[in-house]
Amino acid sequence: MKSLTEYLWFELPRRRGFVNITDTVENLVRKSGVQEGLCLVNAMHITASVFINDAEDGLLQDFDDWLEKLAPHEPISQYRHNRTGEDNADAHLKRQVMGREVVVAITKGRLDLGPWEQIFYGEFDGRRRKRVLVKIIGE
Repeated sequence: MKSLTEYLWFELPRRRGFVNITDTVENLVRKSGVQEGLCLVNAMHITASVFINDAEDGLLQDFDDWLEKLAPHEPISQYRHNRTGEDNADAHLKRQVMGREVVVAITKGRLDLGPWEQIFYGEFDGRRRKRVLVKIIGE
């Protein structure tokens, strides 16, 4: 069995944002040489997410707007977590909704995604360096 482990690093300049990482992950699948297997893409920070959806700018803005309505950043005092001196309780909640990781099948050496599916890194408490694990296994 073949395997590859790589880490992607992100430091978004704003508090929230989305990065399409599909091409990067696809390049890692090619690098791995795996033809049939699985690819795990995992946000390794509790205020960031990895998810699959459509790469349409309006939809990404809709996600941002919806998440901010669901778990608004302000007022910071509304969250018990922030009593510890943090100001990112909303980011933890947003991550919980958007998910921690995705697993994508690899078929014939390529990510086996649906016609509109793309892999995204979601940032909910940016302006600092965070990492994403990409683990590829298979034959």
